[in-house]
Amino acid sequence: MALGNTFYNEILIEHNKYPTHKHALAAVYSKEGVNPSCGDDLVINLNVENGIITDGSFEGSGCAISQASADMMFDLLIGKSVDEAKELSGIFSRMIKEGITDEELERLEESGSLQDISHMPSRVKCAMLAWRTLNEILENGNNQ
Repeated sequence: MALGNTFYNEILIEHNKYPTHKHALAAVYSKEGVNPSCGDDLVINLNVENGIITDGSFEGSGCAISQASADMMFDLLIGKSVDEAKELSGIFSRMIKEGITDEELERLEESGSLQDISHMPSRVKCAMLAWRTLNEILENGNNQ
């Protein structure tokens, strides 16, 4: 398991220190998500055209896990359909809370490196914040 932990740490550090998607974005949808237990406060920005996520970003502050999870989420979801994004979000949530198959884990790409968060109950909300906020956008404001 040490190799897995090293892989997890390297990916987490990389996405936290050098996030690709942490910037302002003129977006069709923006929603704030807060995790009061850790102090995470993120704004998720999302552009959707013809049912495809064309761009996304996040702004705000938080722990390394919330920041890295948000960045990996956009790496995975930009270019995907809204339906596929919902499906992948469901897989991510199950990975953190219950467990998933190896095939599902592979579909999550780098986001799957956060699998061990499931063994750290106090960090689950950190990993889920961006995904939960994205789901609120996809469920409540996507009539395109």
